[in-house]
Amino acid sequence: MAQSVDKNIRTKILKIKRGSLLFPEDFSKLGSSEAVRLVLHRLEKEKTITRIAQGIYVRPKISQYIGEVLPSAEEVALGIAKRDRVKIVPTGVYALNALGFSTQVPMNLVYLTDGAPRVIKIGKRTIKFKKTTPKNLLAKGEISSLVLQALREIGIDKITIDEEKMIIELLKKEKKSNLIHDITLAPVWIQKIMKKADQ
Repeated sequence: MAQSVDKNIRTKILKIKRGSLLFPEDFSKLGSSEAVRLVLHRLEKEKTITRIAQGIYVRPKISQYIGEVLPSAEEVALGIAKRDRVKIVPTGVYALNALGFSTQVPMNLVYLTDGAPRVIKIGKRTIKFKKTTPKNLLAKGEISSLVLQALREIGIDKITIDEEKMIIELLKKEKKSNLIHDITLAPVWIQKIMKKADQ
């Protein structure tokens, strides 16, 4: 029995594309949670998979130059959101970085979510999921939802003329219907900036 659980999990993992995140839940049909945990632990010791955080593994990509290539903290956050079927929106310094306003790569990624709040450590970086109201996750556009969070981080009356120009240019790339929808979600001072992209 234990051998067949081991064999089935190995077979499934070896078919999965390298770089994909693996969660114990992915193998729940192949054995009890305890049996799955033991097999994953064994595969980690054998270096078939790498554990990147509690309950999160990967079959790493291999580079001929640097060896194992592990997923970024951003990829892990998206993987968790997909697994838990929750929405996440980058906030703060991370939103500024994602839009190209800051070259500083934040060590701590903070996301708003409608899922459970939690903190996950990935190497030296931290992913923090902050529970928020559904209203804060209603933005449809990828660019406009980042802009909403970035402007909140910059703050009213703190935005420079150059930053505003940059934001307007970015928003012009947003799908029109998404932009119009998302403008209605913004505080009035942010609406004024976003509307300039819709002229």
